[in-house]
Amino acid sequence: MTAILAAAHCVPSPILLCTINAKYIHASLGLRYLLANLGDLQQSAKIAEFVITQRPLDIVEAIIAHQPQVVGLGVYIWNVEQTTQVVAILKRVAPEVCVIIGGPEVSYEFEEQQIFQEADYLITGQADFAFAQLCRAVLAGHKPPIKVHLGGELATAGLALPYHLYDEQDIAHRLIYVEASRGCPFKCEFCLSSLDTTARPFELTRFLAEMDALFQRGVRHFKFVDRTFNLAPATSAAILQFFLERVDERLFLHFELVPDRLPATIAQLLAEFPPGAVQLEIGVQSFNTLIQRRISRQQDDARTVANLTWLRQHTQAHLHVDLIVGLPGEDMDSFAAGFDKLVALQPHEIQIGILKRLRGTPIGRHAVDFGMVFNPGPPYNLLASNQISFQDMQRLVRVARYWDLVGNSARFPNAKVLLLGEAPFARLLAFSDWVYAHVAKTHEFAVGRLFQVVHNALTERLGVSVEDATAALKLDSERLGVRDGFQARPPKQDGGQPTAETRADDSHRTRQKRFAIQ
Repeated sequence: MTAILAAAHCVPSPILLCTINAKYIHASLGLRYLLANLGDLQQSAKIAEFVITQRPLDIVEAIIAHQPQVVGLGVYIWNVEQTTQVVAILKRVAPEVCVIIGGPEVSYEFEEQQIFQEADYLITGQADFAFAQLCRAVLAGHKPPIKVHLGGELATAGLALPYHLYDEQDIAHRLIYVEASRGCPFKCEFCLSSLDTTARPFELTRFLAEMDALFQRGVRHFKFVDRTFNLAPATSAAILQFFLERVDERLFLHFELVPDRLPATIAQLLAEFPPGAVQLEIGVQSFNTLIQRRISRQQDDARTVANLTWLRQHTQAHLHVDLIVGLPGEDMDSFAAGFDKLVALQPHEIQIGILKRLRGTPIGRHAVDFGMVFNPGPPYNLLASNQISFQDMQRLVRVARYWDLVGNSARFPNAKVLLLGEAPFARLLAFSDWVYAHVAKTHEFAVGRLFQVVHNALTERLGVSVEDATAALKLDSERLGVRDGFQARPPKQDGGQPTAETRADDSHRTRQKRFAIQ
């Protein structure tokens, strides 16, 4: 039940911890840390989570229903616009409520942000302890005159762990986020973690006891948010061994790995997990060594290639590998070379991300030298540079989207082989340009329509024979359980009007199971 539906039955809560999640399945680890570290105020506090599809007015109504004296709001890149509206409305209809904001989106460069102007207080950095202190002062009637409070980097030893605060609904229906460490020792300039001084692990025995408690309660999906899970091999190995001893058909673990570090102990443990149990998110970002140095990124490309090859050949882990478009000085040809190199290593997914200038990150220092122009609003993505024009950047944004639909979705394993061929990026770019020219959209494809678009692009733009494209897509559709498999249809003609053959097929197609691909 959402917070809005439950609002009519709210018990008054002096402290209300809120955030707006991207999706319902995302349970906020940050709010649970704040609640766990409230000490004697914990009994006076509640969590209320919302999603970005809810209207700010409705969110404010649900917040007020709790009759809070203090509202804490977690602000992130994906929710800052909606949260700004929520704070503005809340301060107008209930100005007596003290609003405290925090989170990565407001920890840096906050002075000119509207949400900072509207809120009563801001806590920068990690607010686990500072929020509790500020709440005590406000509830005691001693409101501090200083608006900005520093959370800073916290030692993990003193933190109360929050995992018991995941309730039964969270366990049954939502992702469970955990962290074995905080921070990152690396200085990649596009990342907020570059501002950390180092990685700080949680005490291993205490952490594993919490994981065991979650496991006993039925949790089987553990998403580790550590920036560098494989940084400390002994700790990583102990965690992997812990889960190996409890592995069952439902277990799923997500870890983020540094690509050029794969000690034998970790490698061998990963090899013991069964198919479907482990997903590894591996940030390669760029294979261009000059650009790596420019953005203060330390990466041994030879070891990265060797490690990815070993993981693909000797483990059942799902490999999700990241590349970034638009790093300072990297043009389309350089990115294409990196993409092609990564395709040859055969990871299960290649995530194409567009460079963003997150608030506080040092990547902006290259803007003048490389003509980098960023979107002034969220998600602060690169719009153009001296190396990539605005028009080409738009093309690359569409490449990333269509690649997600076709290459990363697991819907098209056979068609993907035909799409990539011997020049993967060049063919993907041509595919993307053709699709956008003919359908003029990047979202909300019915599954049958998407299959037909892929077929037409393969045959009309990439030179794949009708027979080969039809056979591949038929196999792919049968894997998805589409009744009767894929049936090739002639492309639309005469300004998009369907041909006679297309019209004849429509009645059959509409009877098939369809779903929207977002």
